[in-house]
Amino acid sequence: MNILIVDDEKLIREVIREYLNLEGFVTYEAENGIDAINVIKRHNIDLVIMDIMMPKMDGYTACKEIKHLKDIPFIMLSARSEEYDKLIGFDLGIDDYVTKPFSPKELVARVKAITKRNNREECLILSGIKIDDLAHEVYVDDKIIELTPKEYDLLKCLMENKNIALSREKLLSAIWGYDFYGDDRTVDTHIKTLRSRLGKYRDLIKTVRGMGYKIEYKEKN
Repeated sequence: MNILIVDDEKLIREVIREYLNLEGFVTYEAENGIDAINVIKRHNIDLVIMDIMMPKMDGYTACKEIKHLKDIPFIMLSARSEEYDKLIGFDLGIDDYVTKPFSPKELVARVKAITKRNNREECLILSGIKIDDLAHEVYVDDKIIELTPKEYDLLKCLMENKNIALSREKLLSAIWGYDFYGDDRTVDTHIKTLRSRLGKYRDLIKTVRGMGYKIEYKEKN
């Protein structure tokens, strides 16, 4: 996941970057709103952590401009804690608001909470595979791949039940419906083509002998 850190204080950017990198996030930096907009145009940013008071372009103005380019989550940073500031931020669609000085660990926890919520509502992500359910699209290493409707539903079912063995019968009823007159080979055929479309991630789909299939994936510590 790519996170943009925007703050005119270099030390603050470095501290946030260090804590996010330790959690496996990819980070980009900008020291003002104008630079932040340019980064958004060049890179696929998933979340922005942005200070409000900055030279050249403040955080609120930059947020408005960025929201026109891409609707992505925002966490705003501020040295002030006035309720008025927070109301402005939430009116702009900002997801969270953190007052300086702040705990870097708490900030990381807020980042995780936002990404988990957004992924649950909109996307399923597992290793290099992403299902954007709102757009009904599947990406492998950020490149869109073409799937048939049944292949899409099959992959989604497996990813939603990560590390759970699903019988062929259960997959048939879940994907094709209870009144489907085909047999188990229908599932096997679709698994075969789905694996081929997933490329280097094909081996994530494991065959459970005498039963069915599962997607097996262990989170890295």
